Amino acid sequence: MSNPDLLAATRADTRSIPSLYAWFKRPLDVILALVGLGLSFPVLVVAALLVKVTSRGPVIYSQVRLGRGGRAFRIYKLRSMRQDSEALTGPCWSTKGDRRITLVGHILRRTHIDELPQLWNILVGDMSLIGPRPERPELVPGLEREICGYRQRLLIRPGLTGLAQVLLPPDSDLNSVRVKLAHDLCYVQGHTLGLDCRIILATVFHVLGLPAGVTRVVCALPRVQVVEERPQEENRYESEAETPAVLADVPV
Repeated sequence: MSNPDLLAATRADTRSIPSLYAWFKRPLDVILALVGLGLSFPVLVVAALLVKVTSRGPVIYSQVRLGRGGRAFRIYKLRSMRQDSEALTGPCWSTKGDRRITLVGHILRRTHIDELPQLWNILVGDMSLIGPRPERPELVPGLEREICGYRQRLLIRPGLTGLAQVLLPPDSDLNSVRVKLAHDLCYVQGHTLGLDCRIILATVFHVLGLPAGVTRVVCALPRVQVVEERPQEENRYESEAETPAVLADVPV
């Protein structure tokens, strides 16, 4: 489970960002989650049967993640790894060629079908359709020590998809987390209905395997970079699409 001290500190340092769109985002999430669950139900049933007959263990895999304000919740997925896959390694990121992933799991991950149970997380309010990817509480303290401003991604609900998810590969090291954080903060400070619509379209392209660079251009997504400032000054995040200036105040 999560560290109570971490959660207390997180809640103390985060606050909601008022916006007109924020009032409508939650009702839209509920509607889209209901529609998504209805349309994806046959796919979920077939995928669940494949998981059950090809490997030992439960069909649905749950894991504790941190949501808005650092609140811990359980995220749900179709199991794509062997049972007790972290018994020897402890909490860690999945890497390319990860041998813990089952044959069916590779297919589920490539098509992102394993993520569909998270529509339930959206429906109950743990997550949003679009937002930063929720991280595991065991990994967050170390990331906060290494990357200043990491906690700011908890200002809004985490998402099933998001700007970082459609443009960047999964986390593999601290540098990849820094780049993803830049995208997360770009979204946190500048999410609008128009941007969300473009991210949904980009998600479709991402699932179909369209290169991230092409997706960004076609969907007119902001180009976010980690930029070094003058010597003796802290690094900062900037967006070439003129996202809100508050991003420039987040040191790395």
